[in-house]
Amino acid sequence: MTGTRPPAPEGERPTATRRARPAYDPSSLVEVAARVFNERGYDATSMEDLSAAAGITKSSFYHHVRGKEALLRAALERALDGLFGILDEPAATTGTPLARLRHIVRRQVEVLVGELPHVTLLLRLRGNTETERWALGRRREFDAAIASLVREASAAGELRAGLDPAVDARLLSGLVNSLVEWYRPGRVPVDELVAEVDRMAFEGLLAQGPAGDGRRA
Repeated sequence: MTGTRPPAPEGERPTATRRARPAYDPSSLVEVAARVFNERGYDATSMEDLSAAAGITKSSFYHHVRGKEALLRAALERALDGLFGILDEPAATTGTPLARLRHIVRRQVEVLVGELPHVTLLLRLRGNTETERWALGRRREFDAAIASLVREASAAGELRAGLDPAVDARLLSGLVNSLVEWYRPGRVPVDELVAEVDRMAFEGLLAQGPAGDGRRA
């Protein structure tokens, strides 16, 4: 009958039902690489490990990327682009120093959750390669921007008197960055996580009202 396909020979499965190899592009291979780098460590990961994790041959992997360090650079760029993009957002560039700082911290949490494997990789770098040292330098630039804003908020009287702005900045970064050690997608709704980090980060930093009731002066 026209339009029908003859039955497959006995013992042979139709082509349509055969298991196809996963289709990858450079972006999805970067995601695979970030996951494997986090599990095994960058130095201990080989291209054979990466190709095995992706389910493709090493030659197929090289068809999409130049090599292991190129994958590392691309993964770190995703994390850094997300973080530095926050600093250009309107709420991060206008308003009081405290309002800008709170926006940045809340958005940091969102970026960390959205780019969890890539931010995790960024925070675990050891600086053994040129790419790692480049990323660590960029991370220091971001941390310096946060520290500068903490100093502004402190000078404006928006933070509790007597606190060291340098210490405050490190505590804020430590609180947000610690999420990579325990947070897993779906464990806590993102909006609840953002609100809880904001509360924990700033409840002890805000300048107190005259009666010590927690209101800003």
